[in-house]
Amino acid sequence: MIRLPVARPGPAAGLAAATLVLLWAAGFAWFLRATRAEPPPPPPADGIVALTGGAQRIEAAFRLLAAGRGQLLLVSGVGGATDFIPLARRAGVDPALEPRVTLGRAALTTRGNATETADWVHENRIRSLIVVTADYHMPRALAELTRALPGVALYPAPVRSAAPREGTDAATLRRLAGEYTKWLAAELGLTALDPHPPLRTGVERESGG
Repeated sequence: MIRLPVARPGPAAGLAAATLVLLWAAGFAWFLRATRAEPPPPPPADGIVALTGGAQRIEAAFRLLAAGRGQLLLVSGVGGATDFIPLARRAGVDPALEPRVTLGRAALTTRGNATETADWVHENRIRSLIVVTADYHMPRALAELTRALPGVALYPAPVRSAAPREGTDAATLRRLAGEYTKWLAAELGLTALDPHPPLRTGVERESGG
């Protein structure tokens, strides 16, 4: 039997790998600080978008709408069985806000949220937008929305979660590391390479309930 020589990584390859690991770790440290940072309250805007993934996000967006921080609200990625009235009651806001709320049912991913939001923004001629999502999800959401909405001013209104405050918990760190890696992919535009569609097909958005 002829044994072929096995290529072994040289010092340069090992140095490059170590450099990439250090860069990833430094970026992850920045990401953790960024998710803990408290941004200023968002200024009044034409619209508000809540990216679903937790009841607190929707409730926070409803309260911003009720307080007059935006004129219209899109709740992007709502499940098919969700109606306006239960959401309004849970948030403790006046159901009379219903004509100003759109329940977007098409989005399946964060990129889908951005696509759905872009359609809604263009339909309503919105030039400034308050973005409501979890604090650890905000960097990725802004990356996708910025790409989908050039020229639209985006104001983050993060919903505080327990995750960033539990930095010593291994499971939490893994979750945040995964979110950081997804954010990097979004920043590099790699999410556009995902073969799975970001939107449900044959689903219409609803204004109100």
